[in-house]
Amino acid sequence: MRSDRRGCSTCLPGQENWEAFVSAINKKRYIQYDYRTPGGKLFSCVAPTLEEARQRRDTWLQKMSLSGK
Repeated sequence: MRSDRRGCSTCLPGQENWEAFVSAINKKRYIQYDYRTPGGKLFSCVAPTLEEARQRRDTWLQKMSLSGK
């Protein structure tokens, strides 16, 4: 992602960063998505759409809240 520095996300706590790209392998469009919780935990994924990336984030957040982490 252009907002990464040396391969590390620069996503600030409580915010999301995302960027669209086209895969060199299959020429399809994807979203690279990062979200950092207010507590500093980073969620990152690649998904076909921004909506799907956010759904994956929400599922991850639900699992974290159920586990108490």
